Amino acid sequence: MRVAAIDCGTNTIKLLIGTLPEVAVRESRMVRLGQGVDATGRLAPEALERVFAAIDEYAVLIRDAGASRIRFCATSATRDASNAAEFAAGVRARLGVDPEVLTGEEEARLAFAGAVRGLADRVGSPTLVIDIGGGSTELILGSPASGPESAYSMNIGSVRLHERRMGGDPPSQEQVAACVADIDAALDACTVDPADAASIVGVAGTITTIAAGVLGLAAYDRDAIDRQRLAVADVQEMAERLVSMTVRERLALGWMHPGRADVIDAGALVLSRILRRTRLDSVTVAETDILDGIAWSMA
Repeated sequence: MRVAAIDCGTNTIKLLIGTLPEVAVRESRMVRLGQGVDATGRLAPEALERVFAAIDEYAVLIRDAGASRIRFCATSATRDASNAAEFAAGVRARLGVDPEVLTGEEEARLAFAGAVRGLADRVGSPTLVIDIGGGSTELILGSPASGPESAYSMNIGSVRLHERRMGGDPPSQEQVAACVADIDAALDACTVDPADAASIVGVAGTITTIAAGVLGLAAYDRDAIDRQRLAVADVQEMAERLVSMTVRERLALGWMHPGRADVIDAGALVLSRILRRTRLDSVTVAETDILDGIAWSMA
C-alpha cells in the first residue's frame, strides 16, 4: 500500500510518500504556520495562505504518486489556535481528509517511532529522543525494541520562544537570560529526566541544522547528517555560536535554511539546556522523525 504522510508543524510542513520501507517522495516547505500564535492565539491569515499553497503542491504529488491512504497530522500551532476550524476546512477541501491535531503525547510516540527506526544496534537503552519543533519540544524515553516508556511535551519551541524572548539581532544578554529561564522552568516541570538516558537521539530541523554546522558541511546534506554521532561539547559550542550571530551572519552559512535562520537562536538554547541535564558525551542525529512515524503508522 502506498501511503502519504503529512506532518504540519509550527514552522515546516513535510510530506512523505512511499510503499514502505521504500520512500518515493520526501518534501519539506517552511511555512511558519505558528507565526504570532503565542501572542494572539490565532493562526495569521498570511500563515494560512502559505500552508494552503504548500498543501496544494502536495495534493498534486499525492495524486500523481497514486497514494491510497493519506494521514495528515498537525501539531503545536493548531493545538493552540482559536481558529483551528478554518485550518481544518482548508485541509479537507484540498486533500479530502481531516487533519488530526495530535496531543503532545501522541506527537511524542510518533516522533520516537520515527527517530529510532533502524538505530537499535547503534543506541543503548533507555534512549532519550529530543524533538525540538517550532512550537513545542518533546522528550521521549524508551527502548528501540519496545517503544517509549515515558514522554513529555513542553510548550517551548524555536518559533514560540524566539517571538516571545529573542527580539534582538543578535539577542541581548538579557533576552538570552529570559529565554533560558523559560526553558529551565519547562525542564524543571518535565516528567522525563534527561539524566536517565543511556543514549540520545536528536531529530528535527534545529538539531539537524546544528549537526550540519558541527560537521563543517558546505551545504545541508541529509545523507551526510543522518545517523552521525556528535560530541556534546561540539554541539554546545555550535549552539552558542549561533545564538551570538546576527540573522545575516546565519544566512551566510551554506547549510542554513533561510526559513530557520531567524529562530534557530531559541532552538539552539533549548537543545543546549537539555544536553546540560544529561550525563552523556555524545548525541546521535537522525533525519527520520515524526513524519516517518506517521507513515509507518499506516503501513
